[in-house]
Amino acid sequence: MAALSSTAAAIAILALATVAGVALGTTAAAKKGPVIYIFGDSMSDVGNNNYLLLSIAKCNYPWYGIDYEGGYPTGRFTNGRTIGDIMAAKFGVPPPPPFLSLYMTDDEVEYLSFDNQISYFEQIKNAMVGKIGKKAAEEVVNGAIFQIGLGSNDYVNNFLRPFMADGLVYTHDQFIGLLMDTIDQQLTVQAVPSRGA
Repeated sequence: MAALSSTAAAIAILALATVAGVALGTTAAAKKGPVIYIFGDSMSDVGNNNYLLLSIAKCNYPWYGIDYEGGYPTGRFTNGRTIGDIMAAKFGVPPPPPFLSLYMTDDEVEYLSFDNQISYFEQIKNAMVGKIGKKAAEEVVNGAIFQIGLGSNDYVNNFLRPFMADGLVYTHDQFIGLLMDTIDQQLTVQAVPSRGA
């Protein structure tokens, strides 16, 4: 079970974003396009890593973003757009901002777990309830699109590294099963249903 704990912890460089600021806007704003919530690891990150003061995982160097609009680094672990950016463009809404750029910096952690991301989602939902009321907030959340991209960091940074225990303890199929079970547990039992998603 110790491996399960390290795997669950590694799932998670935060990529929670609220596209177009609609989550804290009005119901009229919601008609402009869907709200997209993005949860996941570094492959989904739209720049939150730049706000984690203890994180060594930064992508604010010139080559990150060279193909992004404006050609500047955005904190995305890509030279251009993430899946969340592509989804936003498809639905005609602005690219997602880093959640931490909107609200805070987190100087106490080096990564944010999936559970932290769900907690931030809960904060957004509570703020919506306070601003537009419970019924309207539920309509926004119920009509939202959720993208969840997890597991790539676990696989690349744990299983594929010859000096990490996960690659020695588990076969490929066992490790994928462990990831799937962990994600299933987090999505169906621990966090999402009880928090209104």
